[in-house]
Amino acid sequence: MAGGEQGQVEQLADWLRWAKRAVAFTGAGISTECGIPDFRSPGGIWTRMQPIDFRDYVTRADMRREAWRRKREMQPLFAAARPGAVHRLLADLIARGRLKAIVTQNIDNLHQTSGVPEERIIELHGNGSYAHCLSCGVRYEQAWIDARMAPDFSVPDCEACGGLIKTATISFGQPMPAEAMRRATLEAETSDLFVVLGSSLVVYPAAGLPITAKRHGARLVIVNREPTELDDLADLVINAELGAVAQSLAGHLAPPGVASGGRQDAADGC
Repeated sequence: MAGGEQGQVEQLADWLRWAKRAVAFTGAGISTECGIPDFRSPGGIWTRMQPIDFRDYVTRADMRREAWRRKREMQPLFAAARPGAVHRLLADLIARGRLKAIVTQNIDNLHQTSGVPEERIIELHGNGSYAHCLSCGVRYEQAWIDARMAPDFSVPDCEACGGLIKTATISFGQPMPAEAMRRATLEAETSDLFVVLGSSLVVYPAAGLPITAKRHGARLVIVNREPTELDDLADLVINAELGAVAQSLAGHLAPPGVASGGRQDAADGC
């Protein structure tokens, strides 16, 4: 990393040491480094195929089959992905009590895989590792879906109520999860340090959370490869590769006697 970026990382490390209610807000950038494809950026999935609107999924069997076909096609990429440097750093900060919560736009389950307790993760756009019934909410694991998916990619209706089963992600046109938004808003309002990692901050209402945090007195830090529309609002902006920033930050925050590489598995994953 360049000297200026190192100084910025040192500043962030210092703020993390003193923060009492630090919150991380993560976006696609921390997972693209792990092989998870981006959906919205130029060249992303939605530039190659039209997203399926939630209303079409509910009303059209052919759109449900197409949604599950796409899911089956993408499954190997998600299954092969492992937590990267940012995921591991955040898991370590949670474990050491330096981070209060992780609010994420990602659906890849990598925060959970990295060891972060479920109750510390707030998923704004759902989770693609399982499905649920749109009527009664019963959860169905992906293995259950795979075992019952027909050759035309149709899946059974809910065994409990007969409702439609859908992957537990938020589609275009689908209401945001009210409880997740409530929790995320509360975390933003009560944070004293709000750190954005790998989000372009263009998808609302999620992108409004850094604004909420800043308005309620938190320091706002944005770490992203490219500039965002909220950079002028931030107290610190680091435009650099996220993995490199995470590894440097881990070194600055390592407990006494721990090598700057951080945790033993720092070289694993992506």
